[in-house]
Amino acid sequence: MNREQISAIAHAGHPIKAPLDDDSVRLLLERGISRDDARVLDLGCGGGEWLLRALTTHPLLRAEGVDISDIALEEARAAAGERGVQERLTLHHRPAVDFVSPHPFDLVLSVGASHAFGGLLPTLEAAREHLAPGGRVLVGDGLWESEPTPEAVEMLGDFADLATTVERVTAAGWTPVHGHVSTRRELDDYEWACWGSLASWALDNPAHPDSAEALATAAIRRTEWLRTYRSCWGFVSLVLRRTSD
Repeated sequence: MNREQISAIAHAGHPIKAPLDDDSVRLLLERGISRDDARVLDLGCGGGEWLLRALTTHPLLRAEGVDISDIALEEARAAAGERGVQERLTLHHRPAVDFVSPHPFDLVLSVGASHAFGGLLPTLEAAREHLAPGGRVLVGDGLWESEPTPEAVEMLGDFADLATTVERVTAAGWTPVHGHVSTRRELDDYEWACWGSLASWALDNPAHPDSAEALATAAIRRTEWLRTYRSCWGFVSLVLRRTSD
């Protein structure tokens, strides 16, 4: 079972694929979408849940998503059809770093996808290239809420604390419009939902050749979370505007 298949099963019950509850997602989109007929881009859209929610609540909005996963994009197309928004959604199968558009966007999202660009600041630079004047960016990335262990850094990456993250973003020419640090409940609910979905799938499909691997993966991830990084890892979502606008 490859990483993409594991991720698809694990996130079946949490399609946002980030430690955010529905109210947090709704508020972030409200702060990010500045006009009813906005054009929205998601760099690393996965199954497109952010775009689908934006399209559902804004009947004049148009959206585009970019991702390298065929499976995720097919899920997005199917979900868009079920919600009746498929005519306003365009999906691109390619690396987000290679995406080029003939028109700018009023909102550019990239939540939990900074690894595709090499970090948070490179993600913002990529988003800047697609942003219309006065537009906004919605990004979400990890942070350290306390001093991490070397094991946590090796496992997840070299994040900064909240204050340093905001300082770096501001120094790079961005002004925060809204911010949300995921609560402990959001973090725990997200992790437990992912392990639970994976373990449940394995137990429901005992004859599947990947069942034992899926169950073992769920147990390993649960142990990593509880022992290695639950006490130090957090997640911040920021709505930003270019300071020069």
